[in-house]
Amino acid sequence: MQPTPFLSIIVPVYNVESYLAECLNSILAQTFTDFEVLLIDDGSTDGSSALCDEYAGMDSRIRCFHKENGGHMSARQEGFRNARGTYTAFVDSDDWIAPAMYEQMCGAAIKYDADVVCCNYTAVTSKEHIERRDVCSPGFYDRSGLEEKIFPTMLFSGDFFHFGVSPSLCNKLFRASLFEKHLFRVPLSLKLGEDGLAVYPCLLEASCACFLEESFYYYRSSGGSLTHTMDRGRLAENRLLFDTYDQLIDLTMHPCMEKQLLYYYAYQCLLTLPPVFRAKQTFDQNDRKAFLAECSYPPIRRAFRVVKSGCVSGLHNKAYVFCLRYGLYGPFRFFLTH
Repeated sequence: MQPTPFLSIIVPVYNVESYLAECLNSILAQTFTDFEVLLIDDGSTDGSSALCDEYAGMDSRIRCFHKENGGHMSARQEGFRNARGTYTAFVDSDDWIAPAMYEQMCGAAIKYDADVVCCNYTAVTSKEHIERRDVCSPGFYDRSGLEEKIFPTMLFSGDFFHFGVSPSLCNKLFRASLFEKHLFRVPLSLKLGEDGLAVYPCLLEASCACFLEESFYYYRSSGGSLTHTMDRGRLAENRLLFDTYDQLIDLTMHPCMEKQLLYYYAYQCLLTLPPVFRAKQTFDQNDRKAFLAECSYPPIRRAFRVVKSGCVSGLHNKAYVFCLRYGLYGPFRFFLTH
């Protein structure tokens, strides 16, 4: 029987043949070596599946699992079910990581016995590299430090819209015994905002966490990614996302999260509603009903009663806030087309 690795690195894989080797090579180049890699082939139809098997045959630390397509979170959960490490990390298969990433992050986990370790990341486009940094100061935070300095601005930093702590799973390390229940509470159907449903409740339960200053993770940002693809199904996803946050975060225990959640709900609506409705070639009575249904949905209604248009940048976004607050479909449609 193989010894239990310190770290399990879970890599969901779906039709990323052109990027997968770069991703896996960056993991195998880590200066920290006490890890296992779980490749979860989520029903790939290109050469990714064969490439997963090839890498599994090259290194005994790599295990490959093939499954029917179930989506990104389904693959992550399948990986976690088979993981053996004390800590868990995630790498998306079209991204890559710096060689010292896990040496530094696992070193911090060992030094501080931390439940969560976070680093910063770099968004990579075809034209530039943009470093994304958490608002909180780097360092170690015990429970009282988390409650005083991290939780009050964790989801919303106060500047619309900047997270205090990035919702991404991929720039973090989690103690597996703490993280398990949070990962499996995330609805599998979500494709937008799902990471935060595991990250923030886990941090709220953590006894301590460490935030590193360095940017070790490289996120490949593409206009064609799921994050940028909008259709009417996004409205149902928004509602599921907001309802799940309401279920997972106990505001009686964490009252500082109430305003943050409402501002986040408003941000998600501004991110999704205009492009969803703008995609319609013609407007009819059903569109008006759909718009009014979104405005009256309880979490959305609460959010736009709280969020002030003055804190939102851009004339159109300010107009959308006003229209969503008062259910003004006519002006909303006007601003969509002008």
